[in-house]
Amino acid sequence: MTNLRELYQKEIRKKLATELGIKNIMSVPRLLKIVINTGLGEALVNKKAIDNMSSQLAIICGQKPIITYSRQDISTFKLRKGEAIGLKVTLRGKKMFDFFERLVKIVLPRIRDFRGVPLRAFDNSANYTLGLKEQIVFPEIEYNQVDKVRGLEITFVTSSHDKIMAKRLLELLGIPFEKNK
Repeated sequence: MTNLRELYQKEIRKKLATELGIKNIMSVPRLLKIVINTGLGEALVNKKAIDNMSSQLAIICGQKPIITYSRQDISTFKLRKGEAIGLKVTLRGKKMFDFFERLVKIVLPRIRDFRGVPLRAFDNSANYTLGLKEQIVFPEIEYNQVDKVRGLEITFVTSSHDKIMAKRLLELLGIPFEKNK
């Protein structure tokens, strides 16, 4: 695999600057970080769920995830403040570009009936969130070692505040957006 970071520095950044009419090369949108998040509501009854998913996320990302805790009591979910309810990993630098490259070239093509990622998942800050229904699409995870199939949210945080610029950046980096009908 070619180094995506070098490709961004040498080609993509210059192409974006000319396409978007940006004169200062430092103003060109860039990928700041990737946040991988998973919610584990079942952790309230099954304490091993956090450990199992934590080890799987560490294998997927190459970095130990942090545990997220509930901020308030919610009686309908039998949830108390301070209970472990999820995991998240923040990737920056080399690990971020390595994960991005694996996601685009290996993981997304392995998804069943994949026709591109939806365009509607940009937030108001021009960050893109991609949801995966199962963690077993990653080649590092073996199906027989998974206790339960769980989903992941992958958020690409960009330096842009414009959705069009952020979309073009992700397109040039290799994200396959779905085609308009």
